[in-house]
Amino acid sequence: MKKVLIITISCLFAFGYAQDGGGSAELPRDFVFGDDRPFKECHASTLVALDDGNFLVAWFGGTKEKDPDVAIWISKGKAGNWSAPRKVMKIRQDAHWNPVLFKDAKGTIHLYFKVGKEIPSWETWVTRSTDGGLNWSEAVELVEGDKGGRGPVRNKPIPLSDGSWLAGASHEEGLWDVFVDRSEDEGKTWQATSYLAIDRNGFKGKGVIQPTLWESAPGKVHMLCRSTEGKIYRSDSEDYGKTWRPLYATDMPNNNSGIDLVKLPDGTLVMAYNPVSGNWASRASLNLAVSYDNGLTWPKQFILENDSAKAEYSYPAIITYGDRIALTYTWKRQRIAFRELPVERVSSGQSSKSNVRIPVIYSTGLYHPVLKGLLETL
Repeated sequence: MKKVLIITISCLFAFGYAQDGGGSAELPRDFVFGDDRPFKECHASTLVALDDGNFLVAWFGGTKEKDPDVAIWISKGKAGNWSAPRKVMKIRQDAHWNPVLFKDAKGTIHLYFKVGKEIPSWETWVTRSTDGGLNWSEAVELVEGDKGGRGPVRNKPIPLSDGSWLAGASHEEGLWDVFVDRSEDEGKTWQATSYLAIDRNGFKGKGVIQPTLWESAPGKVHMLCRSTEGKIYRSDSEDYGKTWRPLYATDMPNNNSGIDLVKLPDGTLVMAYNPVSGNWASRASLNLAVSYDNGLTWPKQFILENDSAKAEYSYPAIITYGDRIALTYTWKRQRIAFRELPVERVSSGQSSKSNVRIPVIYSTGLYHPVLKGLLETL
C-alpha cells in the first residue's frame, strides 16, 4: 500500500528557516562599526569571547584588498556597544590579510595574520595579548623565513584532546592545496603535514583552500574546505591530524568563498557558509547550517542574508561560548556584521536521532530545500 506524504510550506519553519533578507528578529544583526570608519573597505573578520562578557573582533581594512595601506584592526565590545576601530598591526607598507584570533586555555589571546603583496608570498605573523586585547606583544614571524603562509590561513585553530593545537592551512601558487599545521607546545613551534591528496581528474578549477576543523572523538579530526568546484570538500584523520584521507566532495554547495564551523559540546555542528554553488558565484546569500551526524547531513538552516546578486556577505567566523553562539562576517565590504543565538536553538535534542536526510537543490541565488521520496512504500 502506498501513502502520499504532503509537505507544505509550513514544514520549512519547523527546521528554523528565517525568510527575510536582513535576518529575522530571532537572529538580530548588529554592526561592529558604522559608516564613519577610518578605512574604505574591510574584510575577513575573526572573533573571540572575553571573560568579561565582551568580544574581541579583528579584520583587515584599508583602501582596497591588496593595497599597501591595508592593516589589521580590532574592536572590543558586544551588540550595541563597540569600541571605535583601532589599528593594531601594521608591520610594513605591504597589504595585511586574514587575521585569526584564538584564545588558549590560559586566557592568552593569539592574533595571527598574513603580510605580503601577493598571496603566494605571504608571511604569517603572530602577536599575543594577556589583558583582553588592550596591549599586544611585538609581532614575530610564526615560522621565520617562510613564504606562502604557515599556521591558520583564515579560520581559528582548535585544541585537540591530546593537548596539541591544529590549524587549517593552505597555499595558493598555481594550484591550490591544503595542509594542516600542528603544535605540541602551545604554539611555540609548528609541524606542517604534506599537502592533502586530491583527485584532480575532471577538476575544473585550482583546488581547495581555507580548511575549518573539528574533533569528533579523541584523535578523530575532520575538515571542510572552500573549493573551486562548486561544492565544499572534506577530509578526515584518525591520528590527531598527522595524516589525512584524500579530499572528497560533499553535497554542500560552495561558491569559492570562505566557510567556518564550530562544534558544540553535544557534538552538534554549526556551519556558516554561502548556500551557493559555482566557482566565484554570488556571495549575496549567507546561512547557518546545523548537522547532528558529524557533518553528513545539514537538516536545519538559518538564513542570515539574502540579497541581490551584486551584494556581498562573506567570510564568516563562528565561535561558541557558554550557552551562546556568535559569529561575524563581511557586510558588503563596508562593515563587519555580528550575530548571536542561544545554543538551545540548534541543540541535537531536536533532531539528532532523526534518520531523515534533507538534500538541497541550489542555484547561484535563492534555493529551496526538498525532501526526496515524497512517495514512500510501506
